[in-house]
Amino acid sequence: MSITDRINQFDGWLLDNVFQPIADRLPERTPAVEVGMSCQLGAILFYAASVVLMIIMGHLSLGDAMFNVLIWCVGLAFFIGISRARPLVKPGQPNPLRPMLAGMRPLSIPFLLLAAWQGVSAPSNLALSSWFMTLSDLVFVLGLYLISCQPRPPSRKESRTRSRATLTPIEGGLNTR
Repeated sequence: MSITDRINQFDGWLLDNVFQPIADRLPERTPAVEVGMSCQLGAILFYAASVVLMIIMGHLSLGDAMFNVLIWCVGLAFFIGISRARPLVKPGQPNPLRPMLAGMRPLSIPFLLLAAWQGVSAPSNLALSSWFMTLSDLVFVLGLYLISCQPRPPSRKESRTRSRATLTPIEGGLNTR
């Protein structure tokens, strides 16, 4: 078994055994994809806070921060792209974002570990900004995995009301549309 297969196997295990049970326990009115999108937005905001904090504290000039601003723009473009693909996720159907994000999920974990290591080893004057960066990466990883979870099928109550709504009485009988 190659390293790629092991990484994909670990990713599948993490998705199915850790995040899918969490997604299944969320309230019905709050699908996992919505929570995941909120996490993605939070990651963008934490990253922006980290960059702004570095500029305000004088550790980065605006020119030096341009690389971080460009990374923030890539994160924003990713968020917009996933937002546009969100209507593809429908209850009771396979999640099309799951295979689409298969390469991104395992890749984001080492970046989270690197950010955590940098947060722990950062000098005291950079600690606050480093922890915002670590929090941004953590929330990003959580959001990716929640977005990739299979949506719950519609509840029985919902499916009954839908099936009754499609039946109409016509001269003593029922007509299905």
